[in-house]
Amino acid sequence: MSKRVFSHFVWLPLAFVLISSFASADDVPLTLNGKLTQGSLVRGQIPPGASVYLDDKEIKVNAQGKFVVGFEREAELEHTFAVVTESGSRFVREFTLTERTYDIQRIDGLAQNMVSPPHAVLERIRRDGANVSKARSMVTDIDAVFTRFVWPAKGPITGVYGSQRVLNGVPKRPHFGVDVGGPTGTPVTAPAPGTVTLADDLYYSGNTVILDHGMGVFSTFLHLDTIAVSVGDKIKVGDAIGTIGETGRATGPHLDWRINLGTMRLDPETIVTGSPQ
Repeated sequence: MSKRVFSHFVWLPLAFVLISSFASADDVPLTLNGKLTQGSLVRGQIPPGASVYLDDKEIKVNAQGKFVVGFEREAELEHTFAVVTESGSRFVREFTLTERTYDIQRIDGLAQNMVSPPHAVLERIRRDGANVSKARSMVTDIDAVFTRFVWPAKGPITGVYGSQRVLNGVPKRPHFGVDVGGPTGTPVTAPAPGTVTLADDLYYSGNTVILDHGMGVFSTFLHLDTIAVSVGDKIKVGDAIGTIGETGRATGPHLDWRINLGTMRLDPETIVTGSPQ
């Protein structure tokens, strides 16, 4: 596991909440950076040495008091944060997530091989899944997740997080990324620093790169035409990752960018600033 000294903390221009009203006289703040909504990744900070709990589950905190939490696509709306200081003082804050509405698209008359994969590739799909899970299994001390995220490609947004297709009457998995359209060969760059944990050709997602931003947060880049990195590479924001393509199960050239907190699939648009156009 790589070790790195935490030296900076960049707050993003997203909605954030500063909470400094505690039952005790300690006046300990809890700062949250992010959108309190379904599908969001939220970054936070408490005083070093304090502990933080989300719905009674303790959250990993680094030496500087930084932490990350996520709320899944259909997360319950009511939650509670609790902070316990080194002196034992406790502060509790209840909050309600914003509920989201997702686009559901029905497509009928498709050839069956576009709905379900052939049996001949099932073993490859299982192997791909195991490799992806391994690539996202680490919780490193990299602090890149606390820096500003930028769009990894230029182009129109052609697909959004949470949408779902019903193919020939069969509901498929929701879309867990944001799609940026563009011609094949359009550059794809790192949205934030990190370490490459996977660079491979997978059945569903084609040429795929996974980048570890630290604290269990990973970016995944799908359907690339070319890959410009290797496993173990240390990447800075703006470094080349590859190019937009339509490899794997894609129907046209685009970048599918995904964010994970461990196994939790979250919306990249809740952490990135600006527009890809």
